[in-house]
Amino acid sequence: MRRSNGSTISLERLLSRRQVVTLLGATGALWLMGGALFSRQSIAGAQIPSCVVRPEQTEGPYFVDERLNRSDICSDPTTGQVKPGTPLALTLQIFQLGSGDCQPLAGAQVDLWHCDASGVYSDVRDAGFNTVGQIFLRGYQITDARGEARFVTIYPGWYAGRTVHIHMKVRTAHAAERHFEFTSQMYFDDELTDRVYADQPYVSKGRRNARNQDDRIFRRGGDQLMLAPTATANGYAASFGIGLQLP
Repeated sequence: MRRSNGSTISLERLLSRRQVVTLLGATGALWLMGGALFSRQSIAGAQIPSCVVRPEQTEGPYFVDERLNRSDICSDPTTGQVKPGTPLALTLQIFQLGSGDCQPLAGAQVDLWHCDASGVYSDVRDAGFNTVGQIFLRGYQITDARGEARFVTIYPGWYAGRTVHIHMKVRTAHAAERHFEFTSQMYFDDELTDRVYADQPYVSKGRRNARNQDDRIFRRGGDQLMLAPTATANGYAASFGIGLQLP
């Protein structure tokens, strides 16, 4: 942010720590780098940053590198069966952060995977299920010139010990084959999940045993990884921005 005389001041000097945290949680469109906030938009005279560095979180035990390039991940390509659930259109917006700049990152591979409405993942062997050979609710997209990767999926179900979440992984390669990887998870507001789970097929599983604050993984930065879906004609849609500091 610039003064009228052209000198630069930090937005953090204009906002208290609590205000910065509130702004971060409210907009879903912020980015932090080197301890400073940078911005591109102005709303009512206040500078609102344009993308955010998100916390990384564990990959978990259910990632399988299927190399399945597709936007609609609801079906199992081995059988054609479509997983039932409330439709969710999800757009991930990937940005590259530079010195005071934030640009869309084209050509990055974005993987998405999550459980079905009954809490089951595909193509894995677990104590409660064996879905090896099935490939549902998994896939990747390559970001376009706007840094966007779009997916059509369903609202995830739940399983014991975890709150509702979607896994994501962003991978890219730069000069000299130096690879960059970012892995994290995305979460939902508990009240929205309660509404979705009041209907089939989710209601058949019964009452979930973990909400956001009950989940030890969520408590390590999950409040910065919240989706904010809006209602559509037949489900929900959400966008999620991620700022990456590439090597």
